[in-house]
Amino acid sequence: MPRLNASVSLPDTVAAPGFTPSEHGTGIVHLGLGAFFRAHQAVYTDDALARSGGNWRILGVSLRSTAPADELAPQDGLYTLIERGAGEPKARIIGAISRAVSGATDIEEVRSALAAPATRVVTLTVTEKGYGIDRAKGGADESHPAVIADLTTPEAPQGVLGLLVQALKLRRAAGVAPFTVLCCDNLPENGTMLRSGVVDFANRLDADLADWIASEVAFPSCMVDRITPARTETTLADAARLTGHDDAAAIETEPFTQWVIEDRFPSGRPDWEVGGALFVEDVAPYEQMKLRMLNGAHSMLAYSGFLAGHRYVRDTVADTDLRRLIERHFSSAAMTLDPLPGIDFDAYAQELLERFANPSIAHETYQIAMDGTQKLPQRILQPALAALQSGQNVRPFAFATAAWMRYSLGRTDDGERYALRDPMEVEISERLANAQTGDSIFSALAALRGVFPETLMAAPEWRGEVIGALTSMLEVGVASAIAAEAASELP
Repeated sequence: MPRLNASVSLPDTVAAPGFTPSEHGTGIVHLGLGAFFRAHQAVYTDDALARSGGNWRILGVSLRSTAPADELAPQDGLYTLIERGAGEPKARIIGAISRAVSGATDIEEVRSALAAPATRVVTLTVTEKGYGIDRAKGGADESHPAVIADLTTPEAPQGVLGLLVQALKLRRAAGVAPFTVLCCDNLPENGTMLRSGVVDFANRLDADLADWIASEVAFPSCMVDRITPARTETTLADAARLTGHDDAAAIETEPFTQWVIEDRFPSGRPDWEVGGALFVEDVAPYEQMKLRMLNGAHSMLAYSGFLAGHRYVRDTVADTDLRRLIERHFSSAAMTLDPLPGIDFDAYAQELLERFANPSIAHETYQIAMDGTQKLPQRILQPALAALQSGQNVRPFAFATAAWMRYSLGRTDDGERYALRDPMEVEISERLANAQTGDSIFSALAALRGVFPETLMAAPEWRGEVIGALTSMLEVGVASAIAAEAASELP
C-alpha cells in the first residue's frame, strides 16, 4: 500500500485539506509534536488556512524524540486524523504542518526558525515537566537538566526556556518584532506560568533583555480540551483502510474539541475562530471549570479505576459504583466554581459523562494516571481547599487523593508492579519504603515538596477523610472500597 504524501489521491469519503499546502508559508513554530497537538491546535490551524488563508503553516518540533519527524517527513507533513464517535470512524487529512523536525538532530533549524521574521507565533505542548519551571517559586527550575545546560551554554540552547530566550534576544538585536508565545498545555494560568519562567531565565543572563521580554512579549493563556488516546495498531489499520494509504503518523481522537484563548497577539494570528476557538479577555474561569470538573474526575477515575482493573475510561463509566463517584466528583467540583455566564455546570457534567462513556475511544486509565504530582495540585487539591474553606464536604476530593496515594505504592491489590511515570517517582518510592498503614502513607507523601497546600494538610477533617478512604482501599481492596464509597452516597 502506498505511503500517504502530497501527491496521492484520496477517496471521496476522506476530507482533504481545504487549501493547497504548498501555497502557504510557515508562520508558527510548535514545540512538542505529540498526538494532542496534532488533534487540536494543528486542526484549528488547518481550518483557518482553509477558510482565511495566510502564511500560517506550522514547523513542528519534537524536542527530544526523532519519531514524529521520522513519521511525518516522508508524508510531506500530512497525517490522518480519525474521529471516533457513534458509528463508523471519520478520517480527515491535516495539511497544516509544513515540516516536522527533531531537536535531537535539527536543533540549528529550530533555532533559526524561532529567530526568523516570518515566525509570528510559537505554540507549545511539552507537558509541565518539559518547561523547566519551578511553579512554587514562579521561575526557572535550577535543578532541571535543560535549564542547567542552557544557562551554561546560552548561545546553543536545547531546552524550552533557553530556545525562547535566545530567539527573542536575536530578534531584539535585529529589530524584529517578538513572536507571541502560546502555551497549550493543560495547566492553570499557563501563559502566566511560561512568562515567569522565560523572564526569570532571561534575567539570569541579561537583565535588560528580561525587562524587554516582560514589557514587549505577549504570553496569552488558553484552555484546551480534546480527549486524545494513545495511538494503537488499530489506529494505523483504520487509517490505511479509510484512506487507502499507509500512514505512520495517524492519530485518533473524539469528535468534541474546545479551545478558549486570551486574544493578545500583537503580531497577528490565524483565524482560529473559524474552527470554533473562543477568544475571551480572561480564560481563568473556563480553565478552572475544565481542570476541576473534567480533569479532576479524570484523575480520580484513573487512579481508582486502574487499581480496580478497568483499562479504559469507558470501562469506569460502565461500572455502576464508579460512575456514581464520577458524577459525585462533577457535582462537588462545580460547587467550588463561581457562576460562568452561558455555562450550565449540570449540562457540562452530563456532556463530560457522555464523552467518558464513548465506546469508540480507548483512553487508558494508566495513561491518564502518569505525572500525578504535576496534576494533583490544580485538579484535586485546589478545589479541595476551596471546599474546605467554604464548609463544603471534602470527601470526594479526599477519596481522589487517597486513590492517588494508593496508586503511588506501585502495585495492584494482586501484587502486580507498575511504574508510576512521575517526575518524583524516585522520591515517592523512597518515602513509601517503610509505609504500610493509611496514616504512615499519608504522612510520607504529605512531605513531598510543592505538592500539598499546607493549610489543607493541616486540617484535621481533611486528614481524617483521606486516611479513612485510603485505609479502606488497603484493607478491602480498591474495587470493594469503590463499592462501599458509592453505597455511602445512596439516598
